[in-house]
Amino acid sequence: MASSQKSPATAAEPKAEEATRGTPKPRGLVARWNALPMLLRHILAACAAMGAVIVLTSVTGQGENTRIASVGFYMLAIAGLGILIGFSGQVSLGHGAFMFIGAYSTALFVLHVPMMPLWLNLILATAISCLAGLIIGVVCARLHGPYLAGATLALAVALPALANRFSEFLGGPNGLDFLMRGTPPALSDAIPNTSWQAWVVWLTVLIVLVFLANLSHGRLGRQMRAVRDDESAAALSGIRVARVKVTAFVISAGCGGLAGALQAYMLKTATPSTFTVALSLSLLAVLVLGGLGSLWGALWGAIAMVYVEEWGDELAHTLDLGTNVANNLPHVLYGVLLIALVLAWPSGVQGFLRQLGNALRPREHSGYGTPSVPPTHEGK
Repeated sequence: MASSQKSPATAAEPKAEEATRGTPKPRGLVARWNALPMLLRHILAACAAMGAVIVLTSVTGQGENTRIASVGFYMLAIAGLGILIGFSGQVSLGHGAFMFIGAYSTALFVLHVPMMPLWLNLILATAISCLAGLIIGVVCARLHGPYLAGATLALAVALPALANRFSEFLGGPNGLDFLMRGTPPALSDAIPNTSWQAWVVWLTVLIVLVFLANLSHGRLGRQMRAVRDDESAAALSGIRVARVKVTAFVISAGCGGLAGALQAYMLKTATPSTFTVALSLSLLAVLVLGGLGSLWGALWGAIAMVYVEEWGDELAHTLDLGTNVANNLPHVLYGVLLIALVLAWPSGVQGFLRQLGNALRPREHSGYGTPSVPPTHEGK
């Protein structure tokens, strides 16, 4: 008669199998990529993006290099605005004012401290913008909805007017023109100036984006989303709501100021007409178009910001439109694209791409008879 009791080795086999099922090894490149530490993933992605920018600017002309650099600093400004609106839930209609502060800070440093290195100039311009964001964030901490939007809109209207009020210091309507060194002399024969400038812009942008990507997935990012979803619940859970909102304002202002400083570095000028209310509204429109709460959405928004205007100019030239109509045609195209995208995909371009990727991704089974849930990548 056979014994019904299992040997210890036989009884341990199911436990070993369960342990193996409980800690599945990564399979495939995607699973191995997701298994890497978050900071390492973001750094590797930034290095890959920098390599793509170098290759792209090596095969394009000067005009296209300038547009690629423009996509970079606009992406930084939109990402900063996305931190404020998409993560902390604060509405701002005056983000262009922080770009004004960054651009004019850079111009004044170049004109009055010409020996200052570029990296120190950018850091100081960012610090001044963060200080401005701190002051405005503290003042507006208790404002919500349309009151906050109105206060930031007043900022966007008032700051460019300072250039006319203090024309001797800020250059008046013509702004400030200056010269900045581009490609180092030792590399000037091998690397065009516009390519070097595009590399500097994108290197700066990618460093900040790595910081923002880690921030959005960290403790501060979770606190911002909690404040955005329900301030009362966030306060009851121990989150200092006012401090989180002011911190979001400071980070957003710093990104806007750095974007303005990079724009001044590219264009070698800072004029009040560049930072009008229309710029602030355009940044908000392309942020919604690209996708709120996503750094990838900032990229699609920046591409739209640069190339929709370019396509509008080409269309106006093809149709031989008047100057007034041609100047407003990009804003009309923004509006048409925004309405169409909101109706078709309310979560923007990045939301549509995420849905498309989830639909095309093959379903994997966890081994227990229920399909595994595809991972989401909110905030990337």
